[in-house]
Amino acid sequence: MAKTSPAQFIEEVRRETSKVTWPTRKEAGISTTMVFIMVILAATFFFIVDQLLAVGVKTILGIGA
Repeated sequence: MAKTSPAQFIEEVRRETSKVTWPTRKEAGISTTMVFIMVILAATFFFIVDQLLAVGVKTILGIGA
């Protein structure tokens, strides 16, 4: 593997970052909202599954009221 000088490395980094397509403020907001919605849905799903499994285990083992 060829060694590059620090100056060449910086130039390559600048060249690559100029190729990046950055999201607009609106796109970033929509993506953030979608992530929050998916987190809430996943948390709700796992909470419900956890509660159902807890009830099932308590029923099978005869623990609790």
